[in-house]
Amino acid sequence: MTELDLEAEYNNRARVADHMVHMDGWHRDAAAYRAAALCELDLAYGPGPRHRVDLFHPPGGDAGGPVVMFIHGGYWQGLDKSSSSHLARGANERGLTVAVPSYDLAPHVTLSGIVAEMETAADFLMQRSGRSLIVAGHSAGGHLAACLMARSVKSLKRPIRAGLSISGLFDLVPLVSTSVNRALGLTIEEARRLSPIYDQPPADTRFVAVVGGAESAEYRRQSRDFVTQWNAMDALGSVHEVANAHHFDVMAGLADPDDPLVDMLIGLADAA
Repeated sequence: MTELDLEAEYNNRARVADHMVHMDGWHRDAAAYRAAALCELDLAYGPGPRHRVDLFHPPGGDAGGPVVMFIHGGYWQGLDKSSSSHLARGANERGLTVAVPSYDLAPHVTLSGIVAEMETAADFLMQRSGRSLIVAGHSAGGHLAACLMARSVKSLKRPIRAGLSISGLFDLVPLVSTSVNRALGLTIEEARRLSPIYDQPPADTRFVAVVGGAESAEYRRQSRDFVTQWNAMDALGSVHEVANAHHFDVMAGLADPDDPLVDMLIGLADAA
């Protein structure tokens, strides 16, 4: 593909004309859920002002399974945990505790630094809860969730073997020539090193790569290729396409306890 094609494929805001309507809705719904939910807000997992995580607890009591760690998107250079609180609702109502962390953003930190912050957050949550994690995330958060699984055997206190990546980015090399990379400053070599598609998953890894049916061909290809690559290394992964969904509404089902995305989390919890 040409550079112009890649720019169009990865520029999600240009592809969805009313993206700000959806993003404004995230913040509205997230604030409403924080006000109503059983939650612990702004727990410190590190020294910086953005090294904070919110915990959302099931209203009917925790079922005792793994904690879901949901990582927000924003191409590693925007948003924070406050945009995603409402996405804990579906899992909460099915008995799972959900953690939503913030992290420092590019260009103030490198992408390697962001990955390291999420590793610190994951260790904090596992130590605090005494439980394993299911890692989940949207867009850049989907990339970070896959990185946590891929690096967990070497970098974390215990492996992470279950994940749900929504509109994830698993091969960063195509982004190097796009405007996304202005803040990241990745070389081809760094992009490859930070691409979980090239990493070995932990033994017995289970994951689902979710993508919207109305997303770009590159996003859909990335999910297919990631599943193919990790399954070839003895993981158990699948692709789930949300019909007619675009980049800004593909994860909306996480707020609904009866949605298939929440069913997937429950399935991952049962296997974790």
